[in-house]
Amino acid sequence: MVVEILSAVAVAGGAWLAASLRVVKQYERGLVFRFGRVRANIRQPGLALLVPFADRLQKVNMQIVTMPVPAQDGITRDNVTVRVDAVVYFKVIDPVLAAVNVQDYRSAVGQVAQTSLRSIIGKSDLDDLLSNRERLNEGLELMIDSPALDWGIHIDRVEIKDVALPESMKRSMSRQAEAERERRARVISADGELQASYKLSQAAATMADTPAALQLRLLETVVQVSAEKNSTLVLPFPVELLRFLDANTPKREAPPVSQDNGQVAPSPREPDDVEQRP
Repeated sequence: MVVEILSAVAVAGGAWLAASLRVVKQYERGLVFRFGRVRANIRQPGLALLVPFADRLQKVNMQIVTMPVPAQDGITRDNVTVRVDAVVYFKVIDPVLAAVNVQDYRSAVGQVAQTSLRSIIGKSDLDDLLSNRERLNEGLELMIDSPALDWGIHIDRVEIKDVALPESMKRSMSRQAEAERERRARVISADGELQASYKLSQAAATMADTPAALQLRLLETVVQVSAEKNSTLVLPFPVELLRFLDANTPKREAPPVSQDNGQVAPSPREPDDVEQRP
């Protein structure tokens, strides 16, 4: 009889102990509700001893949660229709507030993120969405973090993932980029022509001061042309030879003009060197 009583007590004690002990994992915190009222003492990771039939343990995950924000359609400040999606990283910093002040903090953060994303789209230009995302991420983080603090949630970071544009806008941006590249090419070409004109003017001044330089440039041009293996090579007269011929050619004097009627007077005949014999 005594043995049966002891075994019954042991079984009851084991059942009580099993109902009283709970395991809290390393990344969790335990909230104890005693008759519906939350206890201020938060159970840390490890074994947690509860009062059977009086206490109820609720575990709260303290890990960083990665929540994708569904793509939102909106119109930017410069009247461009876009489709933007983002991702939110947050974690619980106060398990009591997260369990008491909000029914489902994950759903609440998701809804706030969607509305904040729509609002940030309407306040931004298309160029900001495409090139200035860091500032938009900071503004979006502040918009989501303001109500989340009352829920014991801390928004770690928010990032805009992708900005989808209509096909017509993509073609317009492509034409704009092509025109911009063509403008830069023309400006660079014109700048090169301007610099080349300066250099050519300096080279012409140098060749005018030194005539031999022009002859050397002519010979260099002949060498370049002959390197192409043409069948016919036309070699012009050297400039120095033309100058020499021009300097040594005697000048013809103009015939005298008669003062009476403006006709050209005949030149006097020179006497014959050989006498004529009868």
